[in-house]
Amino acid sequence: MTELRRRMIEELRLRNYSPNTITVYIRCVAQFAQHFRLSPDRLGPKHIRQYQLFLVERKKVSWALFTQTVCALRFFYQRTLHRNWMIEYIPYPRHEEKLPVVLSPTEVAAVFAATRNLKHRTILMTIYAGGLRVSEVTHLRVADIDSQRQVICVRQGKGRKDRQVMLSPKLLERLRIYWKRYRPVVWLFPGESPERPVSSETVWRVCRQAGEAAHLSKPISPHTLRHYAEFRTMPSKFGRSLHCRLFPDIRLGIVWAGSSHGCWSNGNSIRLLF
Repeated sequence: MTELRRRMIEELRLRNYSPNTITVYIRCVAQFAQHFRLSPDRLGPKHIRQYQLFLVERKKVSWALFTQTVCALRFFYQRTLHRNWMIEYIPYPRHEEKLPVVLSPTEVAAVFAATRNLKHRTILMTIYAGGLRVSEVTHLRVADIDSQRQVICVRQGKGRKDRQVMLSPKLLERLRIYWKRYRPVVWLFPGESPERPVSSETVWRVCRQAGEAAHLSKPISPHTLRHYAEFRTMPSKFGRSLHCRLFPDIRLGIVWAGSSHGCWSNGNSIRLLF
């Protein structure tokens, strides 16, 4: 690990950034250095502009990834190198606002029916019924399911914030069936090793395969199921709330809170840039 990388990691940790954010920021700065084959502290405004144009015009990355890169570079130059004057050369892009893909109750039922594995189906149902993010559902513990108060305790979610979401009696029934089969001890949804939670990659893969098996015309992801929680209590034209038939007991009015290592090769030698 280079001294520069160590310093940036320390600055991120001192500001209590999440491990995932630290990984993303380090990767973005490392890829920036790798592109020019120079240490990032030797790169200036001209290089940043060239790299941003490369991401947009040549690589055609998503605006989400582009914004991640902007955030990482701004942090690096302002907090790690203390070059505040560089910030004006690393502007944020205009924010895109798009309506999320929303599934109908029939499509949601088809996704669940296509998921044969009980554990995988219960994970998807929990995301759907609780409006949870992938990182939140994977890190649920058995003790986070409060059946007496009918809430799910989400600990250290996005922004490292705790919150509680409603536990539908129907979901509780499904969770009890799942628990009787698998008997989880610590993590509600453990991975291959009981000591570790299921990975986010597994949840994304399961959701994608369920969408394919259900033959949906819409793109399906955990975010799709999560977004449905925001829309299922929208008023309908019949004067009733739009409920999901699968979880009809959900109360109304709930507001859901809501080289990659920076190395490049020159013959047989590898130099760490960042």
